[in-house]
Amino acid sequence: MSSTPPPHSDTAMGTTLEPPLSEPIGLIAGWGRFPVIIAEKAKARGIPIVCVGIRGMADDKALRPLVTHFAWMRAAALNRPVKIFRKYGVRRWTMAGKFYKHRLLSPFRWITLLPDWRTVRFWYRRVRANNSDDSLLLAVIAESESVGLECISALDITPELLVREGLLTKLAPTPAQEADIAYGWFLAKEMGRLDVGQSVTVKDRAVLAVEAIEGTDRAIRRTAEYCKGGGFTVVKLAKPQQDRRFDVPTIGPQTIQTMKEVGAKVLAIEAGQTIIIDEQATIDLANRYGIVIVSRTDAQMKQAIAQHARLVSDQQS
Repeated sequence: MSSTPPPHSDTAMGTTLEPPLSEPIGLIAGWGRFPVIIAEKAKARGIPIVCVGIRGMADDKALRPLVTHFAWMRAAALNRPVKIFRKYGVRRWTMAGKFYKHRLLSPFRWITLLPDWRTVRFWYRRVRANNSDDSLLLAVIAESESVGLECISALDITPELLVREGLLTKLAPTPAQEADIAYGWFLAKEMGRLDVGQSVTVKDRAVLAVEAIEGTDRAIRRTAEYCKGGGFTVVKLAKPQQDRRFDVPTIGPQTIQTMKEVGAKVLAIEAGQTIIIDEQATIDLANRYGIVIVSRTDAQMKQAIAQHARLVSDQQS
């Protein structure tokens, strides 16, 4: 194994790894298609992947054929990936897929999760820290760095997954939906700044639901409890302080399917900051269901929000 760092190149989207690599990249895989896509892209580029799947979340049947080594870990076993990565010569690692954080809050979690000694020590050190997503994951990254393992963004391997700017579907938003997008955009950025969640649902400039620990799909479903007629807008954005090493906003066919089931009509996402899993399939499904997908930049939306505020002010004066 080479002792020198692998080559890289800087792009507008960040640092992109160049194939082939002589050393493997570690992958901690959670739920969903994202870890599988990362493994597929890496294999196509000649990047060996050492994968540690979170038990009960990762899709091992899809991942095993794509990676050079696969192992399981319990959700509360931080020492497991450290041992596996060291065994196979991993110096850099990434994470992909959803982690169901609510399991860490379950009754008798110390018994059901069976944390290892590294996790117990890690948690004890953080006894006075908040357990927001950013705080928790940054602490996990710092723990890995303390043993010489560098965390990188999965987008270093697959920058092409970031969504382009523009209208992605055949249908465009109506003026009323545009107003809801602008209102939801402002709120979603504020929720992200507070590290609460990435998504809000809006109808007629009224907030219906704010994503928290449950995730986007469940927040969308919860909206249907209060908006039986559907027709609402979903806005999902990166946090203003988004760290691309984890929790990058992600949508895919499942997001569209959930929206269809509860009658949501518009999905607004942030260009260059959001991942689309199976992009063409996602757009095709949205077109079939008559759902709008728009991808905007934050600069564009700041102008739209300011314009909307002026219109409201003029109407009130």
